[in-house]
Amino acid sequence: MNLTYSVAAKALDAAIKKANSLHIPVSIALVDNGGHLVSFGRLDSVYGVIDFAIKKARTAAMFGVDSDIMGTIIAGAEMHGYGMINANGGLLTIAGGVVLKNKDGHIIGAIASSGGSPEQDQEIAMAGAAAIS
Repeated sequence: MNLTYSVAAKALDAAIKKANSLHIPVSIALVDNGGHLVSFGRLDSVYGVIDFAIKKARTAAMFGVDSDIMGTIIAGAEMHGYGMINANGGLLTIAGGVVLKNKDGHIIGAIASSGGSPEQDQEIAMAGAAAIS
């Protein structure tokens, strides 16, 4: 199963509620397991973080780990890190991209937030992921 729009909308709604409770203007992206955009919300965030949210979500979905974990993996790659970070149209390997799984534990996509601190972005994305688990 892949991420459907109705499931993505449920996760997006929960993430928006979390962002609003923190009073943070973020962009939130949800992608399917191939990294394709399914749903997006821009909560009066600056323009630059739109791409950040999409890239964090794509990074998590395509590699099957949260974006900050992929950052740790790439940091350990030393001289190969440059090539890894620029693969697949560019990765963004800071906190805020969270893998989404179905009830059977299969990856169906990812959600990401950008516009707050890395910790806030992670918290917002986790709220969205929790809404569908």
